[in-house]
Amino acid sequence: MRSPIPFAFLILLFVSCNSLKKPIISNSATPILVQDGYAFTEGPASDKEGNVYFTDQPNNSILKWDAKTNTVSTFMKPAGRANGLYVDNQGNLLAAADEKNELWQIDMDKKVRILLHHFENKKLNGPNDIWVDKKGGIYFTDPYYQRPYWERKEAELDAQLVYYIAPNSTEAKVVADNFERPNGIIGTADGKTLYISDIGDKKTYSYTIANDGSLTNRKLFTNMGSDGMTIDNKGNVYLTGEGVTVFNAQGKQIEHIPIAADWTANVTFGGAEQNILFITASKAIYTLTMSVNGVRW
Repeated sequence: MRSPIPFAFLILLFVSCNSLKKPIISNSATPILVQDGYAFTEGPASDKEGNVYFTDQPNNSILKWDAKTNTVSTFMKPAGRANGLYVDNQGNLLAAADEKNELWQIDMDKKVRILLHHFENKKLNGPNDIWVDKKGGIYFTDPYYQRPYWERKEAELDAQLVYYIAPNSTEAKVVADNFERPNGIIGTADGKTLYISDIGDKKTYSYTIANDGSLTNRKLFTNMGSDGMTIDNKGNVYLTGEGVTVFNAQGKQIEHIPIAADWTANVTFGGAEQNILFITASKAIYTLTMSVNGVRW
């Protein structure tokens, strides 16, 4: 007959296991309003110092949040109706320049280089969100949202796709299809997995990234779409819409962060320690101190 396990030991084991499940938000912190009065904020992207660039697309502006002073200034205006942003491996700002359906590279002197504007001699739908791999390859989503400042009234391309531009290349290739409207995109720190949200179909998928940048092994990650996405050093994935919803790497929801706004468009990690969740939410921006960190740099 086996000896019974002491009750005190079971209690200790229960407490120990639960203590390992540390909250991702620091000391029950709440979102802090940094600034409001915008038309629609989007596309946050952090640089090496933890400063965050973001867009106010209706006002045709790229703005910059200073991580040291917690202040916001205008970085560039006009800004090609920029939507999603990402800082590349050389410190340039990549922008989904929606005005003329282009992908831009902007250096810190604000000089613009157009990386892409057509695919197979057809105008892109409207590059939206961007992620850059360790090699410098660029992934971007290309949904179609009819803009009031466009002369055209329909897409030239037959589908809404996800593209990849290899390092030192000027050509894009299709790496993911079968979407209603792809939008948010983010990759893991090890460069092995890419998450793509189909906001039109209210789903988010994971893909395996091959050495040549192509994507395989499409899997449903969660039945939720997202306007923007980020990831932390624990592999948790952050989706946006009604606030920020956080899923672990297995696709299980572990947190929901309510935001006092009609719509939370996008999210990234910033700050000197990459522990500040920076949230673009319609007419405002918020920050939230986290106990996890971003993985961009």
